[in-house]
Amino acid sequence: MSRTEDLTQGIREHLGQFSLHVLLVFATGLTIGSERAVVPVLGRDVLGVESLFVIGSFVVSFGFVKSLLNLYAGKWGEEYGRKPVLVLGWLTALPLPIILIYAPSWGWITVGNVLLGVNQALTWSMAINAKIDLAGPDQRGLAVGIDEAFGYTGVAVGAWVTGIIAARRGLRPEPFYFLAAVVVLAVLISVFLIRETVQYANAEGDDDHHDANLPFVDVLKRATYGDRTLFAAAQAGHVENFVDTLFWIAVPLYLTGQNLGIDAVGLVIGVHSAMYFLQIGTGGLADRIGRRPPVVAGMFLAGAGVLAMPLVTGVLPWAALAALSGLGMALLYPNLMTVPGDAAHPTWRSAGMGVYRMWRDSGYGVGAILIGLVMEFVAPAAAFYVTGIAMFLSGAIVYVWMEETHPEFGTHEPPAPATETARGASTD
Repeated sequence: MSRTEDLTQGIREHLGQFSLHVLLVFATGLTIGSERAVVPVLGRDVLGVESLFVIGSFVVSFGFVKSLLNLYAGKWGEEYGRKPVLVLGWLTALPLPIILIYAPSWGWITVGNVLLGVNQALTWSMAINAKIDLAGPDQRGLAVGIDEAFGYTGVAVGAWVTGIIAARRGLRPEPFYFLAAVVVLAVLISVFLIRETVQYANAEGDDDHHDANLPFVDVLKRATYGDRTLFAAAQAGHVENFVDTLFWIAVPLYLTGQNLGIDAVGLVIGVHSAMYFLQIGTGGLADRIGRRPPVVAGMFLAGAGVLAMPLVTGVLPWAALAALSGLGMALLYPNLMTVPGDAAHPTWRSAGMGVYRMWRDSGYGVGAILIGLVMEFVAPAAAFYVTGIAMFLSGAIVYVWMEETHPEFGTHEPPAPATETARGASTD
């Protein structure tokens, strides 16, 4: 058989391995979702943290660690393969349930979230790159949509399940027994069932193309500021994570401050995250109409949903607006990520997506600082207004600067290479 026949791409052709990666990204979502409803309230009600800004510190540590590791996860995924990085990410999560169960102070929770940041960066980065490797260019949007849909469904289920457990059994330790089971199962699947996929990416592109094998520093420049479309995507990814941070810090504290029970808070947060399952359709939609329209629409819908939450009362109105913001996120989230996937040559696509994910997830850290300060020194409700306004401004930048990157509908052309030096040998 020829090399091309050996490395045929397609979701149907690799359904077994693709499905295992879907299961693993669901587990990645369960891992972070297990903290969403419980940990901020744990800090306030059990560990005695009075400062809302200090409570937000655990998301700051998570965001900056995850953003930095996203950058290197893409690079390592090209150098060493997807599987070793994936396994390392799951091994890193093994101490997390123990820390959450026994932490005597908030500082331990913050340290534990460093491990969560490493876990989320390495496992989610490799899960999405492996799916793209297997699916091929014709199903790239669908692959990203499936990845994000099941990942954020995991976030929703994790928040919902741990919220119910916490309401019935207490804020700890019982909710984190569930987390421990998820992590152990994911480690076993990663080690014993997952196969390497980097060879599919290596076979996809023309290594003699002028854009192939860019040095890492050139990829960093290109994906940050050297390409206006990729800059628009990176800043939008950065700001849209303010919404995710809001639902992690401000929403549980604000809603419990409005006398909503922890189980109902878990429901509202879960509804928001559950809407991300629609990414299974919005990613495929972008394969048919292009990336730009759903991204633009999603930025404004998500902004409107969070902006209106403090203006209503009651679990149903809060859940409806949480769903609206979740719908916006479902439209924009997978398609922003597909933009660097479209624009990057396969020889540096993993690294290029790592740069995008670095800027995107640094939004957790910046957003946590901003939201924490606003909640501390203005009012909890003001954090919703600031986040909504930021989304509208960022969406305007996308509307003005982002060109279409879909291979069929695209108007985007990559800039000339930053250097004409030799790109080095193929990674094949």
